Amino acid sequence: MIDLKELNENDPLKRIVERQNEAEEFSPMDPPDAYSPPAMNPISYDQMPSILQKLMDEHKVAIGEIEAFEGVLNRLRQEGITREVVEEGGTSRFFRFLDEKAVPHNLKEERVLFPQLQQKLLESGEHSQGMDRRTAIDMLEDDHLKMIQLAAVTLNLLSLSVRLPDQASREVTLDVALEQGSMLVELLRLHIFREDNLLFPMAVRLLNEETLSDMKVEFDELSAG
Repeated sequence: MIDLKELNENDPLKRIVERQNEAEEFSPMDPPDAYSPPAMNPISYDQMPSILQKLMDEHKVAIGEIEAFEGVLNRLRQEGITREVVEEGGTSRFFRFLDEKAVPHNLKEERVLFPQLQQKLLESGEHSQGMDRRTAIDMLEDDHLKMIQLAAVTLNLLSLSVRLPDQASREVTLDVALEQGSMLVELLRLHIFREDNLLFPMAVRLLNEETLSDMKVEFDELSAG
């Protein structure tokens, strides 16, 4: 049986918020909006170090691709599955973007930014309690993995639905693909929001200018490679 009290106490994002500000109580019937978490202290783009501005610029490109993909999903809901929509109308472009741009973007974060910030969060006690100390970094890394999983499932189901000869099977497969695709869209949007408005301000607060400058060099090397 799940211990809800322990789960609540070990939530890393909740603990981070509590340490930044005295968290107000929320009713389970009226939780805070995911895009408006309590004690959020965003920093404007102009005040961000250049390394974080670069990541935010890549996020803006990603948001455009996400919105275009969502439009394709809506078109599939209205018109049904066709080879043209899947292969030429936007889905191929979106999955190409994930492979060529989003995955390298995530790898740069995982290799350069996340380790430095993870160490600082652990040192400052901004983590869950218990043997397995989790921070916001662990949650964001989980998002990266979920993104790959959802993208693979959505792509495979869309490709399969085009090839199925039976109309009923094709429609069922398409429905599942659209559901997974919508989950992917929402995951990516929320992930970008959390990084821009929670994680990057955290980095500004916890990492000094020298560390951020060194990280920028590593980022540039990874981008060039």
